[in-house]
Amino acid sequence: MSNEAIVVLITAPSREEASRLAEMLVGSRLAACVQLMPEMESVYHWQGTVHRDPEILLIAKTTRARFAELEQQVRALHSYQTPEIIALPIVESSAPYLSWLVENVGNRAKTAHEEE
Repeated sequence: MSNEAIVVLITAPSREEASRLAEMLVGSRLAACVQLMPEMESVYHWQGTVHRDPEILLIAKTTRARFAELEQQVRALHSYQTPEIIALPIVESSAPYLSWLVENVGNRAKTAHEEE
């Protein structure tokens, strides 16, 4: 797996859920940073109908190596049946920021047994 930096876009139905997801992602080192954007309105098709709903956008900075686990954890905690979880490459970045990002995203969470 790659330490290639990516940005992951995730939407949530409320500020509370977005905050819980952000805390989980940073706390488990699945993301180095998660920004919560203020409420926006999403217009989308769902089950044959056009919907308009308020949502919060999370912008998570992580690596490709952590994406699968990030997706799994978000899906496990998210209230949506089909949450938006989209990864975009970071094409350019300042070297110090990129180093900080990679340093603050663990390769994977250690189990209690591994920490002994």
